[in-house]
Amino acid sequence: MKTGNAVLHLTVGEPVEASLARAGTVMKAARQGKPIQPYFGVGFDDVGELFSVFTPKRWELIGALREGGAMTIAELAHQLKRDYKNVYNDCEHLIEWMAIEKNESGLVFSPYAEIVVDMKLPDKRAA
Repeated sequence: MKTGNAVLHLTVGEPVEASLARAGTVMKAARQGKPIQPYFGVGFDDVGELFSVFTPKRWELIGALREGGAMTIAELAHQLKRDYKNVYNDCEHLIEWMAIEKNESGLVFSPYAEIVVDMKLPDKRAA
């Protein structure tokens, strides 16, 4: 269960070793009985993949849900002045990528207070 101040981390080009190190740190803290800060993250191989999922219209949709709270897809489409079918498809994609959620009543909502995008630049080649 995400809290109202949860953060979604979108990373582009993060090495697998960084994810493993983060997991190791959490496992060590758990063994020591220390509190664990939840981490919600999605990784992308390249910036094109990120932008194919998080289009400008979908960013707008996430913002509308953050401001307006949980609502039906029909209400969201009306608020955004967009076609229901397109908003429905965008919601399905964003649910798949963990950016929004649907509750037991069928209302969609944004569980995150913040979405952080982190793009790793390629390493410099040796001269």
